[in-house]
Amino acid sequence: MSSANTADEIKALKEKIAALEQENSSLKEWINSSAQTAADVFVTEGQETEIAERFITDDRLLKNFFMETLDGIVFWGKCGKIIAVNEATCNIFGLSHEEMVKHKISDFIYRKDEKYRQMKQIINERGALREEAFFLLPNGEKRLLEFTVKLNAGDGYHMTIVRDASERYHMEQQVRKSEERFRKIFEGSIEGMILWDENCKHYEINPSGIAKLELKQEDLTEENFRKLFMNLGLSNALIDEKLQALLRKGRLDGRITIPYEEGRMKHFEYSIKRHLVDNLNLIVFRNITEKIEMEAQLNKSDTLNMLGELAAGIAHEIRNPMTALKGFIQLLENSTDDAYSLYFQVIKTELQRIDSIINEFLVLAKPQSIKFEYTDISKIMNETVSLLTAQAVLHDVQIKTIYDGDLPDLMCEPNQLKKVFINIIKNAIEVMSKGGFVYVTVSQAPGNRIHISIKDEGEGIPAEQIKKLGEPFYTTKERGTGLGLMVSFKIIEEHGGTIEIESEMGHGTIFHIYLPITKETSD
Repeated sequence: MSSANTADEIKALKEKIAALEQENSSLKEWINSSAQTAADVFVTEGQETEIAERFITDDRLLKNFFMETLDGIVFWGKCGKIIAVNEATCNIFGLSHEEMVKHKISDFIYRKDEKYRQMKQIINERGALREEAFFLLPNGEKRLLEFTVKLNAGDGYHMTIVRDASERYHMEQQVRKSEERFRKIFEGSIEGMILWDENCKHYEINPSGIAKLELKQEDLTEENFRKLFMNLGLSNALIDEKLQALLRKGRLDGRITIPYEEGRMKHFEYSIKRHLVDNLNLIVFRNITEKIEMEAQLNKSDTLNMLGELAAGIAHEIRNPMTALKGFIQLLENSTDDAYSLYFQVIKTELQRIDSIINEFLVLAKPQSIKFEYTDISKIMNETVSLLTAQAVLHDVQIKTIYDGDLPDLMCEPNQLKKVFINIIKNAIEVMSKGGFVYVTVSQAPGNRIHISIKDEGEGIPAEQIKKLGEPFYTTKERGTGLGLMVSFKIIEEHGGTIEIESEMGHGTIFHIYLPITKETSD
């Protein structure tokens, strides 16, 4: 087919359209634009002659298209009075064609408010408008319609195309409500929550999460999710490991520990869900530090109970044969010359060490008969220092004591406290291989308490080891059992007091013991 023939057919089609315009001038603009568009589409698809002939031979096709299109089409005059509508418009408004032409378009506007006045102004100024608004239908239903208005200044008729947007509106409302519910849950949850994208470039954390992670406002300026946790002290390798596991599994649960200032450690339990919505990942986490510490205390308590039960058996099973061994050692020592005196001395020393360990075990046995009485704490400390002075001299250590004046008597079990002071001061002496001073201070503290401070000049204790001091069988000494400090912690606990350890590497260690001046004893 030649382009000349095609042009002739399109020309004929336009002439036919002009004839239709004379039949119904109100359809002029819509028919003109629709026919031209249809002709253009048909030309590009290679069906020019066939479609052109259909338009030429059947002038009702465009009328049918007007009546049967899914969008509502309304033609109206300058005063707003409706002139013609198609079937889709009648279905939207629930009125017949005859009923529709009795109305103006403005009759169906739900609110003639400021937005309505602005729309009218835009139509008058620009001659066109695309907007959506609520229409009040004759049956009383309020419905959101999307519409396009086009003024035709040539013959005074105008066109409005309307489309029912109620379903989309209700869907948007449901989505918005869902988002609001999620937002309320996200913001109000007692658990920490973090939403973050797949590329780790953006994240959002709820108020509870900010509090649990102890984040400051300046920390939140970092938009990168990965850098946020790196700033909290997690390694890049650990973050990569977790992200790779999440990619493989789609869900990840576990525990993680985050270090804070002053050696504090916080433990968190977390659950991560990948692609929860819109390629966003969600972390839900909670602080379980107290739970972890409680589990440790329970484990320690179970161990102490086990040791207590074990101690009762040890007293009988070991001490009886030890008594026999001591007796036979003395007989042998008296019946031999001095050539074996060194061996006998080593044997007796080791037997004494065994006896000391048994005594420490027995402190853990339950029940114990402890008699509390009011005692001068300075007197107890002086007796302890006197016992350890000889050992201090051997290590080139001097013990200096400082006592507050007018210290009140302390309700305590003197021998038990003496055991605590011996354990701690003896450890202080032994850690100073090059000599030095041990400072012992006794003072009255706020809260009706006595404060005993024992400071050495040793190398100090690392922070990770301080937390383990007092645990069963944990010791930093080559031949230690760890029972001394464990027994000391238990005795102070039974007195209603606490032990706090302060240490700095290269500057020594301080044991702070706080004891209540009075203690209510159980009947």
